[in-house]
Amino acid sequence: MQTWLLWLGETLPGSDSVEVVTAAFEEWPLPAEPFDVVFSATAFHWIDPAVRVSKSADALRLGGLLATVGTHHIAGGTWTDAFFVEIQKLYERFDPSTPPGLRLEGAQDIPEDDRELTSSERFGPASFYRYEWELPYSTADYLDLLLTYSGHRALPAAQQSGLLTSIARLIDVDHGGQVVKRYLTELRLAERVR
Repeated sequence: MQTWLLWLGETLPGSDSVEVVTAAFEEWPLPAEPFDVVFSATAFHWIDPAVRVSKSADALRLGGLLATVGTHHIAGGTWTDAFFVEIQKLYERFDPSTPPGLRLEGAQDIPEDDRELTSSERFGPASFYRYEWELPYSTADYLDLLLTYSGHRALPAAQQSGLLTSIARLIDVDHGGQVVKRYLTELRLAERVR
């Protein structure tokens, strides 16, 4: 059996027995032999909705698994209602696309969603495995994290600078230079049935 891996990174340790293909999933040609697993970590939502489910099914053998990992920002840690209200005011001020009055949900309020998979009729009902966790950030680390998000990167320079400077001031002055973010990471597994 040949091992295939579509890898979007630069290097893969121990890759002697793995073929690395760099390609957009939408344009990647399917191999002759189907996979046992198609895995996507925090990227499935970025793939073209017209392609992601059908091409994943096409790449899998019957009984193969589609495994997706998604991460949600949730209420908790430093992100209590009071802190979130303050930070949202900054987003509303510097980023006009911010929905007014936005609030973080608790993990229990985020639904387990497999509608896209089951409505394709190519996957059975999904199983979900959820993990809540927290991560502390210094002011500098948190600003670095924000600059990895496309919405922050796309802001015009003056707005981005104003937003980041204001967030830094809020964290440094009101929270002693550190915040704790709470996350929900969800593994969704669905078997190809058709």
